[in-house]
Amino acid sequence: MDDFSAVPDVTSIDRVPGDEPLLAARVHRPSDLLRLLTGILAIAVVLAVAAFAQGTTTGLEHDISKGTGQAPDLLVKIAGLVSSIAVLLVPVAFAIERLIKRDGLRIADGVLAAVLAHGVTLATDLWVAKAAPGTLQDALTQTQSNGGLTDPVHGYLAPVIAYMTAVGMARRPRWRVILWVVLLLDAFAMLVAGYTTPFSIILTVLLGWTVAYGTLYAVGSPNVRPTGQTLMAGLRHVGFRPVKAMRAEDVAHTYALRAGSRTDDGADGGTPDDPTDRAPAEQTDRGRRYLVTLEDGPPLDVTVVDREQQAQGFFYRVWRRLTLRSITTRRSLQSLRQALEQEALLAYAAIAAGANAPKLIATSELGPDAVMLVYEHLGGRSLDAMADDEITDGVVRGAWRQVKALQSRRIAHRRLNSDAILVDRTGKVILTDLRGGEIAAGDVVLRMDIAQLLTTIGLRVGPERAVTTAVEVLGPDAVADCLPLLQPIALTRSTRATLRRLARERSQRERDAVLEASAAAKRSRTEAANADDRKAVRKSERAEKQADKRAMDEAMDEVREEDLLTLIRRQVLLIRPQAPVEPVRLERIRPRTFLSLIAGAVAAYFLLSLLAGIDFGTVFDQAHWGWVGVAVAFSALSYVAAAMSLLGFVPERVPFPRTVLAQVAGSFVKIVAPAAVGGVALNTRFLQRAGLRPGLAVASVGASQLFGLGAHIVLLLSFGYLTGTEKTASLTPSRTVIAGLLTVAVLVLVVTAIPFLRKFVSTRLRSLFAGVVPRLLDVLQRPVKLLTGIGGMLLLTGVFVMCLDASIRAFGDGSQPLSYASIAVVFLAGNALGSAAPTPGGVGAVEGALTVGLIAAGVPKEVAAPAVLLYRMLTLWLPVLPGWFAFNHLTRKGAL
Repeated sequence: MDDFSAVPDVTSIDRVPGDEPLLAARVHRPSDLLRLLTGILAIAVVLAVAAFAQGTTTGLEHDISKGTGQAPDLLVKIAGLVSSIAVLLVPVAFAIERLIKRDGLRIADGVLAAVLAHGVTLATDLWVAKAAPGTLQDALTQTQSNGGLTDPVHGYLAPVIAYMTAVGMARRPRWRVILWVVLLLDAFAMLVAGYTTPFSIILTVLLGWTVAYGTLYAVGSPNVRPTGQTLMAGLRHVGFRPVKAMRAEDVAHTYALRAGSRTDDGADGGTPDDPTDRAPAEQTDRGRRYLVTLEDGPPLDVTVVDREQQAQGFFYRVWRRLTLRSITTRRSLQSLRQALEQEALLAYAAIAAGANAPKLIATSELGPDAVMLVYEHLGGRSLDAMADDEITDGVVRGAWRQVKALQSRRIAHRRLNSDAILVDRTGKVILTDLRGGEIAAGDVVLRMDIAQLLTTIGLRVGPERAVTTAVEVLGPDAVADCLPLLQPIALTRSTRATLRRLARERSQRERDAVLEASAAAKRSRTEAANADDRKAVRKSERAEKQADKRAMDEAMDEVREEDLLTLIRRQVLLIRPQAPVEPVRLERIRPRTFLSLIAGAVAAYFLLSLLAGIDFGTVFDQAHWGWVGVAVAFSALSYVAAAMSLLGFVPERVPFPRTVLAQVAGSFVKIVAPAAVGGVALNTRFLQRAGLRPGLAVASVGASQLFGLGAHIVLLLSFGYLTGTEKTASLTPSRTVIAGLLTVAVLVLVVTAIPFLRKFVSTRLRSLFAGVVPRLLDVLQRPVKLLTGIGGMLLLTGVFVMCLDASIRAFGDGSQPLSYASIAVVFLAGNALGSAAPTPGGVGAVEGALTVGLIAAGVPKEVAAPAVLLYRMLTLWLPVLPGWFAFNHLTRKGAL
């Protein structure tokens, strides 16, 4: 194992040492996080059932009490005595065994989990006794003979469960049996004696279990991944005589350095000797790969897969399984045995189909938490490691031939990235990474493979060569059939990331070209004005605008690039013009829809809890309808203010009445889209149809939104300051305002101190200001336009505040308990939450925020709730029908 001379073409690389120093001493297991989240969900379900299903809980307790009451007293006493002793002795016995085997870290983890579980138990007992609903208290406690209540959670049993879970007793069959016998005996004894309830026992077990896995995930579990010595021993166990083993990443990196090849397509601009360019194998779910040299015979490729590597990306796979249709998703969780059998089956099936794939020659377990797969050594380089000029048409055709061989036996690869395609020294193409494939795959999955390989090859050699070679090997019909699957959601995660990066770079180039063209046009006009008569140069403002637009359009035409998927579709349609292009619906539910449903359900529950107990019949009988009419007038005036705030940032001439009608149409659009999205899209489309170039339309709407955000923050701070000083003689702001400003300052410091957050925010702000700032500069040169925009924003805020004020007066006694500053603070805060909420129109979030804000400001609940409902009815729901008519009218006129 110490002889290093047998490795061909690679020198100065250390073997894998026995202690594997690259492996961390502790790892944060995704499986522990999954169990933690499952425990939290189970606790929530138990508490919900105990709180709301009172009849069920009472009947269950009665049935259990009736059944256990028939048990002999001697049996009950023996069970109680044995369980009370065993529940303390079993953990101590297991700790002694672990200490003898020098596994003290597990004992320390168990003690920490027990201490935390005890603290959670005390907190839960206090909450149930002081603040929980009465039905929940009844389900978790029993009344004792002295009139007191039993503990909702057992103060000694939950720590014991947390300890035994954290130290891993449940993983050992003998100790697992003892554990469950002790727990069942203890639960039986306490139920018969009347010291607890069934829901209390269930909650105790769940709390101990959840705290244990939360502790394990927070501090990390001891790393039990197989080391280099374990790998060597496993190879000897299956009949090989290994000399040394080295990580395949090190071997590939050394070959790359010798060949002077570049890194992967400039993903981060690194160089071949930059270690950050090579992601460690532990960060993927493909296992650690080794090149193993034997005493005699060719070397071997060995892949080691353990439970933690298999769990990489688990939550992403669960999310894909929930949101995508079942025809496109695999099982999100497999046991090691299932993963081993699937990879072995795929390897044999691929070779039987005639494809060039790694030949599996041995498999073995490496302890209870890892397996290894031994392949014949292939050699070669992946497409990622090859230069563009090395990827010839022969190589590309070879890749398509391998896919054709797989599809002839209905085998799907499912992961045809550049790193899964190897090319050896003779030019033969080999498909690797088959563990994610499928046997007897459906048509959709097979077509997804073709779409994926088209994209992978197109990223390296261009869409024309990718489509041409595919048609030569697969035929035009097979290539054309994959067009409906040629969409980002059908591609692999890494491919989607590459396409997004290319799209950002393409947008940046277009933006830079437009800005440069605009600046060049302005410079040429300035030079002409200095050389000639200014009046002769500037014949009209319209001529200047047309010249700017023409220069920007020419610049856009020069740099405009279509995305890769569009180019691939175009190439396929040149061959098969009648090919179907309508995308197949792969998503079961969109992420935004999923979030909207969750947010809407939470907001609806919160709002209904606020409205409970209000007699709306009496409230509406006593309403002042004159103030309702005033609120309607202010609501109608808001559309005029919205049109002013938009046109103030559009230097071009746009009809004002039609703009007002577009804002009315926005009332229909925002009911089917989030408030911060629908209005922006509609206004951008309206300006484009009014004659503005798309870039200028987006910049105008962006400038309006950016200025509106700044005005919103300034008004919120100003009115908050006035709210804090209106009841005092001095101008000292309230503590709440000071606390809010300090919180904002702390958040700013945190963002600027963390490199990742700082880069994220600066990138977003730079992309925002790049197109908006030039538009703001154009507006600043027209004071009337600027005043119109600022006035419209102030008027818009004012009319909404007055509408809310009139709604409050309509259900009060005609007077107003709040100042306008307080109402403005409530409105601005609620409007901000509504813009951030993923629900259409901010439904639920705005109502809850306004109601809570008004109640906190001093408005009675019986007035605040109907006032908010009236305000939202006038500003959101009633305008939907007029908005629908306005939307259809503008669409027919070609204005939308």
